[in-house]
Amino acid sequence: MVARGLRALRGALRAIAAAGRRFSTRPARAPAMDYQDTIRTLNTLQTNASFLEQVKRERGDPQAQLEAMRGFLERSGLKVEDLDRLNIIHVTGTKGKGSVCAFTECILRSYGLKTGFYSSPHLVQVRERIRINGQPISKDLFSKYFWLVYNRLEETKDPVCASMPAYFRFLTIMAFHVFLQEKVDLAVVEVGIGGAYDCTNIIRAPVVCGVSSLGIDHTSILGDTMEKIAWQKGGIFKPGVPAFTVAQPEGPLEVLRDRAQERECPLYLCPELDAFEGDNQVLELGLAGAHQRSNAALALQLARTWLQLRGCRGLGELKEVPSGTELVGRLVPLAPTFRPTDAMIQGLRDTEWLGRTQVLPHGPVTWYLDGAHTTSSIQACVRWFRQAALNQDKPHDGSEVRVLLFNATGDRDTAALLKLLVPCHFDYAVFCPNFTEVSMAGNVDQQNFNVTLETALTRCLENQQTWTRLLEEKAGQDPWLSAPLRAGGLLQPAPARGTLLLVPPAPRPLNSPALVFPCLAQALRWVAQGRDPHLAAPTATGAHHPAASSGAVLLQEAAAIRVLVTGSLHLVGGVLRLLDPALSQ
Repeated sequence: MVARGLRALRGALRAIAAAGRRFSTRPARAPAMDYQDTIRTLNTLQTNASFLEQVKRERGDPQAQLEAMRGFLERSGLKVEDLDRLNIIHVTGTKGKGSVCAFTECILRSYGLKTGFYSSPHLVQVRERIRINGQPISKDLFSKYFWLVYNRLEETKDPVCASMPAYFRFLTIMAFHVFLQEKVDLAVVEVGIGGAYDCTNIIRAPVVCGVSSLGIDHTSILGDTMEKIAWQKGGIFKPGVPAFTVAQPEGPLEVLRDRAQERECPLYLCPELDAFEGDNQVLELGLAGAHQRSNAALALQLARTWLQLRGCRGLGELKEVPSGTELVGRLVPLAPTFRPTDAMIQGLRDTEWLGRTQVLPHGPVTWYLDGAHTTSSIQACVRWFRQAALNQDKPHDGSEVRVLLFNATGDRDTAALLKLLVPCHFDYAVFCPNFTEVSMAGNVDQQNFNVTLETALTRCLENQQTWTRLLEEKAGQDPWLSAPLRAGGLLQPAPARGTLLLVPPAPRPLNSPALVFPCLAQALRWVAQGRDPHLAAPTATGAHHPAASSGAVLLQEAAAIRVLVTGSLHLVGGVLRLLDPALSQ
């Protein structure tokens, strides 16, 4: 079935190519040519042959990865000792580490400090990864520092060894150059993958470290248990450098404790955010979702500790720690709470972090964007989406349609992620690669040479089959589904009994509710059906899909369309680029 679907999509791709790129959204102004050339050169570091040889050499010796990174840093003109001047806050974790960094950076910026912030991945443009005072560095500044680092590495290359660092390593080195030369007061640095052998771990003397919530992800690199992953994350602990973490399962927390002890690092457990709120004070967060409260609590501890160790004033008055709570969770001491200062309160409130629990209302179409890509983060996403959808105004005639737009990458268990999304009662599920268009030649910031379109489409077709199977299983257990779902058969919702049934029972077209599109531009235009002012109406190029026309009528007539985009930050980034062209400027 997958092979048959792939043949059909190949035919569609040929038709699209012949018709030209007519499915692009409103044209954005082309970036300056020098920036485009810069990104094209950067992209060559994704797949260069020297890197492949480098990976083979280092696979059996993870420590060699850090040694190689130090070598690249020195060839670029810096020593690891130079990084000490950056007053770094180093943050790892599985879920929410980017949000923790965003909260922390915004809090410290509220104190009038000049902040640097290095994160990954980017959503729309590569320069989002390197920020100063909360804003991506300009295209001119990005190009300036890129060529400075690139040329130094070219001039010092060894013909015997790998001449250039890979993509993420290069950007990490470049970020250090930017922050040092632009003289930031501090740098918030997010770990890429893991911690112990991540290339950011050449940082030898951070001011403070943080570990956000742990989960299962990147198992081929970090291990297949929470304890193995915790060991990797604890690799960023440094002697005498305080570290904080949030509530974790007992096993992983014990591993973090042991890693901290062996590295002589004082580790503390963050109290919940409730402990920072007074009787009449509820802290307002710029990021939605109940799961962001633990991220905010960790950010408060990181920011206050940084301010304290750097001799700053305005730390917030400490509260008493109730007797008996000093030691919890396998002898990890509980960090003291304090009354947040006005600057801290403002920082939490003003934090923005695109693509995480983000809502974009576009007329009758509302887009819910969350880059969740682990089982626990998808669970949090589902809770947020159901609550956010409930909070939206309901149309008088009740005709709402829910659509899932999903993709996942890497070694993730897609079936486990999709199973968690079934209870949301989507009327349609749409699967497509993370490519904004079939041809990505004009979108260099989001090019990925490590994944072919055919490979990505094959995975989408497998996801489509998985979704259909999950609905079949659900139909046999849940009266919400009144009829068995057959391939090409009828999916008919029954009247809701306390469930959120957003589309009233009505005859549905005789087709599967799961669709696959070859690119995001086509998928979004089909979902919106010309009703999103930021997207053009679908064209005949999308009619190749046998189920595309059947759902169009329902989407055209619905009073409201709710679309959840999740499973991959790269997917969310592609959607943002199409829905908000200004982000590409």
